[in-house]
Amino acid sequence: MATFALIHGGGGSGWDWHLVAARLKASGHEVVAPDLPIENPQATFADFTDTVVAAIGDAAEVVVVGHSYGGFTAPLVAERVGARLLVFVAGMVPAPGEAPGEWWGNVGFESADGLSVAEQFMADVPAELAEENERRGRDQNSAEYSVPWPGERLPDVPTKVLLFRDDRFFSADLLRRVARERLGLDADEMAGSHLALLSRPDELADRLLAYYAAVAG
Repeated sequence: MATFALIHGGGGSGWDWHLVAARLKASGHEVVAPDLPIENPQATFADFTDTVVAAIGDAAEVVVVGHSYGGFTAPLVAERVGARLLVFVAGMVPAPGEAPGEWWGNVGFESADGLSVAEQFMADVPAELAEENERRGRDQNSAEYSVPWPGERLPDVPTKVLLFRDDRFFSADLLRRVARERLGLDADEMAGSHLALLSRPDELADRLLAYYAAVAG
């Protein structure tokens, strides 16, 4: 049995993972999906990491999963807890010393013109869930955005990258290139929008379970 530490993206909350978490728990695993202190103007990546590590507790078999902006926190958690596996899900892969605000230009991110927020992030999310996600959205007022990422390196643990082919925010081409350039990996792919956590939770959970099964033998 593993403990899956699910880290939400910018402006999000642990709720974003609730459907995936239900599937993982039904398969016999433990799940933590804490709310990061993103509304605290003094909070940094150290605070984000502490929040997730505290939620993990003394679990020994840990899979760390970072969605979107949560990709900056996930490697720090994986390093701290000696994770069995690290997974970037439509995730931002950081470089040592790179501030999150620098990432976009460094990787050649281009925004999609003329699309609403819902079209960029939730094109295939059922309307009721999309509305609930918008209600639960939080302001990202924390202090880390312009501060260099504190990791000395990406952790030396088995790592996977999963992108969503229908993502209109982080395009598949962008994340394929980032995975190759920053991790030397070929990204895995599945259908879905940026928030496929809500539109395709069972398929996403099954991917995570398969990744864990592969490293656990």
